[in-house]
Amino acid sequence: MQDLKGKIAIVTGGSRGIGRHIALQLAQRGADVAINYRSRASDADAVIKELEAIGVRALAIQADLSKMPEARSMIKEVHDTWGRIDILVNNAGITRDRSMRKLTDDDWNEVLDTNLGSVYATCSEVLNIMLEQKYGRIINITSFVGQAGNFGQANYAASKGGIIAFTKTLALEAAKHNVTVNAIAPGFTETEMLAQVPANIREQIISRVPMGRFGQPEEIARAVVFLAAEGDYITGQQINVNGGVYM
Repeated sequence: MQDLKGKIAIVTGGSRGIGRHIALQLAQRGADVAINYRSRASDADAVIKELEAIGVRALAIQADLSKMPEARSMIKEVHDTWGRIDILVNNAGITRDRSMRKLTDDDWNEVLDTNLGSVYATCSEVLNIMLEQKYGRIINITSFVGQAGNFGQANYAASKGGIIAFTKTLALEAAKHNVTVNAIAPGFTETEMLAQVPANIREQIISRVPMGRFGQPEEIARAVVFLAAEGDYITGQQINVNGGVYM
Protein backbone atom coordinates (compact mmCIF):
# COMPACT_ATOMS: atom_id res chain seq x y z
CA MET A 1 0.00 0.00 0.00
CA GLN A 2 1.46 3.35 -1.12
CA ASP A 3 -0.78 5.84 0.69
CA LEU A 4 2.19 7.88 1.93
CA LYS A 5 3.79 8.16 -1.50
CA GLY A 6 5.13 11.67 -2.02
CA LYS A 7 5.24 12.40 1.71
CA ILE A 8 8.45 13.36 3.50
CA ALA A 9 9.03 11.88 6.96
CA ILE A 10 11.64 12.46 9.65
CA VAL A 11 12.29 9.86 12.35
CA THR A 12 14.60 10.97 15.15
CA GLY A 13 16.67 8.20 16.68
CA GLY A 14 15.89 6.23 13.53
CA SER A 15 19.09 4.20 13.26
CA ARG A 16 18.04 1.37 15.58
CA GLY A 17 15.34 -0.07 17.81
CA ILE A 18 11.82 1.32 17.57
CA GLY A 19 12.98 4.19 15.37
CA ARG A 20 14.40 1.87 12.73
CA HIS A 21 11.13 -0.06 12.51
CA ILE A 22 9.15 3.17 12.25
CA ALA A 23 11.36 4.37 9.41
CA LEU A 24 11.04 1.09 7.53
CA GLN A 25 7.27 0.89 7.89
CA LEU A 26 6.81 4.49 6.74
CA ALA A 27 8.95 3.66 3.71
CA GLN A 28 6.90 0.56 3.01
CA ARG A 29 3.86 2.82 2.78
CA GLY A 30 5.68 5.00 0.25
CA ALA A 31 7.19 7.87 2.27
CA ASP A 32 10.68 9.21 1.70
CA VAL A 33 12.43 9.05 5.06
CA ALA A 34 15.15 11.03 6.81
CA ILE A 35 16.58 9.51 9.97
CA ASN A 36 18.61 11.14 12.68
CA TYR A 37 21.40 9.51 14.66
CA ARG A 38 23.77 10.84 17.30
CA SER A 39 26.93 8.73 17.09
CA ARG A 40 26.53 5.33 15.43
CA ALA A 41 27.01 6.13 11.77
CA SER A 42 27.33 2.47 10.77
CA ASP A 43 23.85 1.71 12.13
CA ALA A 44 22.43 4.69 10.26
CA ASP A 45 24.14 3.61 7.02
CA ALA A 46 22.60 0.15 7.36
CA VAL A 47 19.10 1.61 7.75
CA ILE A 48 19.63 3.90 4.74
CA LYS A 49 20.46 0.85 2.63
CA GLU A 50 17.30 -0.87 3.85
CA LEU A 51 15.19 2.16 3.02
CA GLU A 52 16.67 2.56 -0.43
CA ALA A 53 16.10 -1.14 -1.10
CA ILE A 54 12.39 -0.53 -0.49
CA GLY A 55 12.54 2.07 -3.28
CA VAL A 56 12.25 5.40 -1.48
CA ARG A 57 14.63 8.30 -1.01
CA ALA A 58 16.54 8.18 2.26
CA LEU A 59 18.72 10.58 4.21
CA ALA A 60 20.75 10.21 7.42
CA ILE A 61 21.62 13.28 9.48
CA GLN A 62 23.99 13.29 12.45
CA ALA A 63 22.83 15.55 15.28
CA ASP A 64 22.89 15.62 19.05
CA LEU A 65 19.25 16.48 19.71
CA SER A 66 19.94 17.46 23.31
CA LYS A 67 21.42 20.60 21.74
CA MET A 68 18.56 22.70 20.39
CA PRO A 69 20.54 24.35 17.57
CA GLU A 70 21.47 20.93 16.20
CA ALA A 71 17.87 19.70 16.45
CA ARG A 72 16.62 22.73 14.54
CA SER A 73 19.42 22.45 11.97
CA MET A 74 18.38 18.85 11.26
CA ILE A 75 14.84 19.98 10.42
CA LYS A 76 16.18 22.75 8.17
CA GLU A 77 18.46 20.33 6.33
CA VAL A 78 15.61 17.98 5.47
CA HIS A 79 13.45 20.89 4.32
CA ASP A 80 16.27 22.37 2.24
CA THR A 81 16.95 18.96 0.67
CA TRP A 82 13.40 17.83 -0.13
CA GLY A 83 11.33 21.01 -0.04
CA ARG A 84 8.71 19.94 2.50
CA ILE A 85 8.18 17.93 5.68
CA ASP A 86 4.91 16.05 6.15
CA ILE A 87 5.59 13.71 9.06
CA LEU A 88 7.77 14.21 12.13
CA VAL A 89 8.26 11.29 14.50
CA ASN A 90 10.06 12.28 17.69
CA ASN A 91 11.47 8.96 18.82
CA ALA A 92 14.95 9.81 20.14
CA GLY A 93 15.38 9.19 23.84
CA ILE A 94 17.81 8.09 26.54
CA THR A 95 17.70 6.80 30.11
CA ARG A 96 19.93 7.53 33.10
CA ASP A 97 18.21 5.41 35.73
CA ARG A 98 18.91 6.06 39.40
CA SER A 99 16.81 6.41 42.52
CA MET A 100 16.23 9.98 43.65
CA ARG A 101 18.85 9.62 46.39
CA LYS A 102 21.50 8.89 43.75
CA LEU A 103 20.23 10.99 40.85
CA THR A 104 22.65 13.73 39.81
CA ASP A 105 21.98 17.07 38.16
CA ASP A 106 23.71 15.76 35.04
CA ASP A 107 21.45 12.68 34.99
CA TRP A 108 18.42 14.95 35.18
CA ASN A 109 19.55 17.45 32.58
CA GLU A 110 20.79 14.92 30.02
CA VAL A 111 17.47 13.06 30.02
CA LEU A 112 15.26 16.16 30.02
CA ASP A 113 17.32 17.89 27.33
CA THR A 114 17.34 14.84 25.06
CA ASN A 115 13.86 13.45 25.59
CA LEU A 116 11.79 16.59 26.09
CA GLY A 117 13.99 19.44 24.89
CA SER A 118 14.45 17.80 21.50
CA VAL A 119 10.68 17.47 21.04
CA TYR A 120 10.26 21.18 21.72
CA ALA A 121 13.11 22.13 19.39
CA THR A 122 12.08 19.96 16.43
CA CYS A 123 8.40 20.86 16.74
CA SER A 124 9.07 24.59 17.03
CA GLU A 125 11.17 24.40 13.86
CA VAL A 126 8.84 22.21 11.83
CA LEU A 127 5.60 23.89 12.84
CA ASN A 128 5.81 26.89 10.49
CA ILE A 129 6.68 24.57 7.61
CA MET A 130 3.59 22.46 8.27
CA LEU A 131 1.35 25.48 8.84
CA GLU A 132 2.40 26.92 5.50
CA GLN A 133 1.71 23.56 3.82
CA LYS A 134 -1.62 23.31 5.67
CA TYR A 135 -0.67 19.72 6.36
CA GLY A 136 1.41 17.91 8.95
CA ARG A 137 1.50 14.85 11.16
CA ILE A 138 3.56 15.04 14.36
CA ILE A 139 3.88 11.85 16.40
CA ASN A 140 5.80 11.93 19.68
CA ILE A 141 6.99 8.72 21.31
CA THR A 142 6.38 8.92 25.04
CA SER A 143 6.11 6.00 27.50
CA PHE A 144 3.73 4.46 30.00
CA VAL A 145 6.32 5.59 32.56
CA GLY A 146 5.17 9.15 31.89
CA GLN A 147 1.71 8.06 33.04
CA ALA A 148 2.44 5.60 35.84
CA GLY A 149 5.93 6.46 37.05
CA ASN A 150 8.59 3.81 37.61
CA PHE A 151 11.13 3.22 40.36
CA GLY A 152 14.49 4.81 39.59
CA GLN A 153 13.17 6.81 36.65
CA ALA A 154 12.13 10.20 38.01
CA ASN A 155 14.01 11.98 35.22
CA TYR A 156 12.68 9.69 32.48
CA ALA A 157 9.12 9.85 33.83
CA ALA A 158 9.25 13.64 33.98
CA SER A 159 10.49 13.84 30.39
CA LYS A 160 7.86 11.45 29.07
CA GLY A 161 5.04 12.99 31.08
CA GLY A 162 6.13 16.35 29.72
CA ILE A 163 5.85 15.02 26.17
CA ILE A 164 2.23 14.03 26.80
CA ALA A 165 1.32 17.50 28.09
CA PHE A 166 3.29 19.20 25.29
CA THR A 167 1.53 17.05 22.68
CA LYS A 168 -1.93 18.05 23.89
CA THR A 169 -1.08 21.75 23.92
CA LEU A 170 0.50 21.79 20.46
CA ALA A 171 -2.45 19.80 19.10
CA LEU A 172 -4.82 22.53 20.27
CA GLU A 173 -2.76 25.24 18.61
CA ALA A 174 -2.25 23.42 15.29
CA ALA A 175 -5.58 21.68 14.75
CA LYS A 176 -7.27 24.32 12.59
CA HIS A 177 -4.31 24.21 10.18
CA ASN A 178 -4.71 20.47 9.38
CA VAL A 179 -1.69 19.62 11.52
CA THR A 180 -2.32 16.77 13.94
CA VAL A 181 -0.16 16.08 17.00
CA ASN A 182 -0.39 12.79 18.85
CA ALA A 183 1.67 10.61 21.16
CA ILE A 184 2.37 6.88 21.27
CA ALA A 185 3.07 5.46 24.74
CA PRO A 186 4.86 2.10 24.49
CA GLY A 187 5.20 -0.30 27.36
CA PHE A 188 8.24 -2.52 27.87
CA THR A 189 9.49 -3.16 24.35
CA GLU A 190 12.08 -5.65 23.08
CA THR A 191 14.92 -3.31 22.14
CA GLU A 192 18.68 -3.14 22.59
CA MET A 193 18.12 -1.09 25.75
CA LEU A 194 15.91 -3.78 27.30
CA ALA A 195 18.29 -6.53 26.21
CA GLN A 196 20.89 -5.09 28.59
CA VAL A 197 18.63 -5.74 31.60
CA PRO A 198 19.64 -8.89 33.56
CA ALA A 199 17.53 -11.99 32.92
CA ASN A 200 16.08 -12.14 36.44
CA ILE A 201 14.93 -8.52 36.20
CA ARG A 202 13.41 -9.18 32.78
CA GLU A 203 11.37 -11.99 34.29
CA GLN A 204 10.13 -9.63 37.00
CA ILE A 205 9.16 -7.09 34.37
CA ILE A 206 7.24 -9.62 32.28
CA SER A 207 5.32 -10.68 35.38
CA ARG A 208 3.89 -7.14 35.51
CA VAL A 209 2.57 -7.26 31.95
CA PRO A 210 -0.94 -8.76 31.66
CA MET A 211 -0.21 -10.07 28.16
CA GLY A 212 2.84 -11.89 29.53
CA ARG A 213 5.40 -10.70 26.97
CA PHE A 214 7.38 -7.69 25.85
CA GLY A 215 6.15 -5.55 23.00
CA GLN A 216 7.89 -5.75 19.64
CA PRO A 217 9.27 -2.63 17.93
CA GLU A 218 7.21 -3.30 14.82
CA GLU A 219 4.04 -3.17 16.95
CA ILE A 220 4.90 0.36 18.03
CA ALA A 221 5.74 1.25 14.44
CA ARG A 222 2.35 0.09 13.19
CA ALA A 223 0.62 2.51 15.56
CA VAL A 224 2.81 5.35 14.28
CA VAL A 225 2.05 4.52 10.65
CA PHE A 226 -1.67 4.37 11.43
CA LEU A 227 -1.60 7.91 12.80
CA ALA A 228 0.54 9.16 9.90
CA ALA A 229 -1.50 7.53 7.15
CA GLU A 230 -5.03 7.22 8.47
CA GLY A 231 -5.38 9.38 11.57
CA ASP A 232 -6.72 12.49 9.85
CA TYR A 233 -9.35 13.17 12.56
CA ILE A 234 -7.21 12.14 15.53
CA THR A 235 -5.28 14.82 17.39
CA GLY A 236 -4.17 15.55 20.94
CA GLN A 237 -4.34 11.88 21.86
CA GLN A 238 -1.98 9.38 23.41
CA ILE A 239 -2.29 5.81 22.22
CA ASN A 240 -1.05 3.18 24.66
CA VAL A 241 0.72 0.18 23.10
CA ASN A 242 1.76 -1.55 26.29
CA GLY A 243 0.31 -5.04 26.68
CA GLY A 244 -1.89 -3.81 29.51
CA VAL A 245 0.91 -2.79 31.88
CA TYR A 246 -0.89 0.52 32.42
CA MET A 247 -4.61 0.97 31.82
